[in-house]
Amino acid sequence: MIGPTLGRYFGRRVLTAILAIFMVAFAIVLLFDFLDMVRANVDRPSFKWTVAFLASFCRIPAFSEQVLPFATLFGVMTALLGLSRKLELVVARAAGISAWQFLAPAALVAAAIGLFASLVYNPVAASLKEHSEALSLSLIGDSPRAVDGSREVWLRQSSDEGEAIIHALRAADRGLHLAGVTIQTFDQRGLFRQRIEAASADHEGDHWKLERVLIHEAGAAPRAEPTWRMATRLKREQVGESLAEPDTVSFWALPSFIEAARNAGLPAFQFELQYQLLLARPLLLVAMVLIAATVSLRVFRFGNIGRMILGGVGAGFVLYVAGEVARGLGGAGVVPPVLAAWSPAVIASSIGFTVLLHQEDG
Repeated sequence: MIGPTLGRYFGRRVLTAILAIFMVAFAIVLLFDFLDMVRANVDRPSFKWTVAFLASFCRIPAFSEQVLPFATLFGVMTALLGLSRKLELVVARAAGISAWQFLAPAALVAAAIGLFASLVYNPVAASLKEHSEALSLSLIGDSPRAVDGSREVWLRQSSDEGEAIIHALRAADRGLHLAGVTIQTFDQRGLFRQRIEAASADHEGDHWKLERVLIHEAGAAPRAEPTWRMATRLKREQVGESLAEPDTVSFWALPSFIEAARNAGLPAFQFELQYQLLLARPLLLVAMVLIAATVSLRVFRFGNIGRMILGGVGAGFVLYVAGEVARGLGGAGVVPPVLAAWSPAVIASSIGFTVLLHQEDG
């Protein structure tokens, strides 16, 4: 049985390697995202370097969650190859410690990282992502262009006055705040009534509150209004389901968000999938440990290190593709979100366990 001192040593080596790779990936993504934002928006009158950096920095944590499984995979590979190069694994085996025993600390570290990422890191990342959306809105100013990389949004609504098509350059607060708004309104017969342009729009229950409005009507000169209210039948849940991104809703808020969408008669496949993915994250990271072990436990002096590394990269790529396919099917409701979220982790851990069992125990 592995002792507590040796177990802490192996666990610390694995944790250090995972965090190092994760931080390097975080810094690289942040650098490229910030440079891209500067390139696209530096010519805006409202552009500020600090705002651009904060907007980029606040949205990277949500992106970096997707890097965590690969940071775990390559971190465990790095740690095991380092232990093998120094023959520490050979000594451990000679002392009667099996591969399962010195992999246990790595699996515990991966599971703990997965729990922390789902329960703590994800809510912080979701909050920062929402804050990033608000900061990005300030970069627009009065410019008619959208922020580079932003997701323009469209909504269609009906009221007693007729239908309206709403277009916005950017949305924040799960679609309840819009910027760069253009609204085309039609009467009950479907005939065009007016075109409304506004700097921003806020959903306030039964109406949209528009700020800095310019109204164009057929046969009349445009007129400006400081504020304008337009009736709507869209509920907060409907707007949120249409425009909110799953990674802007924290782990703790997802169950209530899903329940509210169901009560409103709306599908919530993407949010159910996000919730199940967060629940399955600890198992997925443990699967990464097993897969890394299958390609990294060969004694270093036997050579073929490059082949082992390529094997790990290939396994990570295949798992990524399988996960994206399952995510697409689950988000569209083709397969149950529970199955789409858990199947990659279960299959990967089963394959890793089987291969490792064959290598170690024949």
